Parts: sequence; structure tokens; C-alpha cells
Amino acid sequence: MSEAEFETETESIGLLEGLATTRAIRRYLPDPIPDEDLATILWHAGRAPSGSNRQMFRFVVLRDGPTAQRAKALLGECFRNGWNSKRSGDGYTQGSGADDDSPKARMARTMQHFVDHFEETPVVILACLVRYRRPTPTEGGSVYPAVQNLLLAARALGYGGVITGWHREVEDELRTLLGIPDGVAIHATIPLGRPAGRHGPVRRRPLNEVVYEDRWEQVPPWAVDPPGTRFASAGPPPGSPT
Repeated sequence: MSEAEFETETESIGLLEGLATTRAIRRYLPDPIPDEDLATILWHAGRAPSGSNRQMFRFVVLRDGPTAQRAKALLGECFRNGWNSKRSGDGYTQGSGADDDSPKARMARTMQHFVDHFEETPVVILACLVRYRRPTPTEGGSVYPAVQNLLLAARALGYGGVITGWHREVEDELRTLLGIPDGVAIHATIPLGRPAGRHGPVRRRPLNEVVYEDRWEQVPPWAVDPPGTRFASAGPPPGSPT
């Protein structure tokens, strides 16, 4: 990356711009993330809201040490298996996926590159929760705000990442390797690095498809997207595996 590109990527951005332009980044340059940047990213992650201010989220950072390399290898194999299953189950090679220029085909190529090069990811972070009560369906609310803060802080410093969950298939092995106690839940695996591409405006459903007022599916007249908003349909076809 040239000096000019670096300066553009790390220039100051406003909070709302960061919220609207933080993409899921799956292609990374090999550049390591300096200690001071990691500290800044994780400090801001720790500023996230936390119920009763318990702050029971924990982050296990995997870089280049021998244990980290073994953990990345475990995760890499697991991620490749997960993508192989998703590619087949979601029909990524069918329909528009047969057209190399379609968004579906481009996403498939990005995902394949992501899993094929997982072990080369500069930093992988496991977002964990030290459980203080029995598991509940809502306990992720004690972790995911910190994860989003982490991604936004990374965006502000010119890095990018993505929230993933394919670690579940090797969670027992990870616990043993990294010494993670049974009472700690691993809620997300976050690959992190300097993007090989760029952040930019994300495409989502129109606001009037996701916002209701007073009752289900009653769309308020004020649910209007800003001028120039570009849209994307949502995910795989209904009924496909998640």
C-alpha cells in the first residue's frame, strides 16, 4: 500500500460515517498490526455498554506465537469445512453464481480466498464471555456490543475484520490449546488486518422493509433512506441453511 493510500485509509472519519461504511473485510494485507494499534482497538472495545457494568467480555488475541499458529491452523481447517458446507447448501455455484461477474460469484471467490488464507491473517481475536449465570439465548448482548466497538475502532485506524462463528466445530480443541475454562463462552472469532481492498458504503435493505411503528409490518412514513442510498437483497433464499 502506498503512503497516499495509507493516509486516505486512516484519515479521520465521523462516527456516523464509520457506522455506514464498515464492511465485513475478508482479504488482508500481510502487514502486522502494531501493539499500540491493538491496544487502541481493544481499549475502545472495552468502552462498550455492559449490563450492570460487569464487563465480563474477554479477548484472546492470536498473532504469531507457536500456540497462536496452532490455534490458527485449527481454525483454518474448520473454516474451510464450514465454507464448503455453506457453498453447497446455499447454492453458490448455481443460478447467478454461474456468472463469474455476478455478486454471488464474487462473494464466493472472496470467501474461498478468506478460508484458503486464514492462517495468514495478521490477527485473530476470540471474543469470550465469562459466564456469571446459566447460559441464556440473550447472553450475547454482553459480548457483541464490545465486538462492534472493536470493528469500528479497527475501521478508524485503517483495519478491517469480520464476525464469524465457525470456531464452534473445534471449540473443545481451542479450549484445551489456549487454556480457556469451561465457564467461558467463545461467542465470536474475529479475523483482523489491513484490508487488501477498501471499506466503503454498505448496501442493505431499504429502511421501510426493516422498521415498523406501533405494530408488526406497519411502516412509518418517516422510515426513508438518505438520498443516494444503494440497496442489496438479503442473504440466501428462505429455507437455506444458516
